[in-house]
Amino acid sequence: MDFRSLQLFHHLASSLHFGKTAEAMYVSPSTLSRAIQRLEQECDTILLVRDNRSVNLTAAGEKMRDFAADTLQQWSQIKAEFSKNNQQLRGQLKLYCSVTASYSHLPSILDKFRARYPQVEIQLTTGDPNMAIDKILTKQVDVAIAVVTPDLPANIHHHHLDSRPLVMICPSTSKITRLEQVDWRKISMILPEAGPSKRIVHHWLTEHGIRPKVYANVAGHEAIVSMVALGCGLGIVPKVVVDNSVARDKVNCIALTDIESFQLGICCLAERAQDPLIRSMLQVS
Repeated sequence: MDFRSLQLFHHLASSLHFGKTAEAMYVSPSTLSRAIQRLEQECDTILLVRDNRSVNLTAAGEKMRDFAADTLQQWSQIKAEFSKNNQQLRGQLKLYCSVTASYSHLPSILDKFRARYPQVEIQLTTGDPNMAIDKILTKQVDVAIAVVTPDLPANIHHHHLDSRPLVMICPSTSKITRLEQVDWRKISMILPEAGPSKRIVHHWLTEHGIRPKVYANVAGHEAIVSMVALGCGLGIVPKVVVDNSVARDKVNCIALTDIESFQLGICCLAERAQDPLIRSMLQVS
């Protein structure tokens, strides 16, 4: 039994006219007759009672009509699904994010993206989050998870991803658990040397009239967590960095209710926001 024979029978079961079905299905009357005869032989039963004037379905023919309708509908659906899969996006998408973001945010994004677009190859690079926007501007990557700041370049398009609070961290050995316990005359700080957190931390310190003793200016939030864990001083970092750090059990977190949060976004060049691959990544984020 083939689908073409089912198609011919299905049409004939509706028209009940060999001539009309032959014309509509672009076959000769003799070809139609042979197809119906083969179908009856395969089913080992009579499906149609016909004479010179009329065509009528037998009881078996009515069952075969319903079977043909269901089968052809399922065949149409599965062909449409195959066609959709064959038209799925293909290509390579270069993505950049920090090591922390690769643990905290990227897995859920990639799970959804890979489920929808399995033919797209993801090329991931991790590194200093402060380099994310530069990587996009220099076209080293297509998209990046980056901190969205007020001075974001005008030619950068961003899709909001998350808002993450900053916390103060201190060595767990210091027993400091509240901001009021900090003696700024004695305790040093590890400050960020660049990036969005430098502006936010310095602004917070200025608002509170704090002129800290600076132990070091370092690059990267992970490095700040490590130095605080070693007892070098206090630091202010995104809480998500602490949560994903191997040193998280060696520091205490103090909530800062009046400090600006990090606004994370999926970023790309504005001129490329409608690129099919990039648009698809933005949509699942």
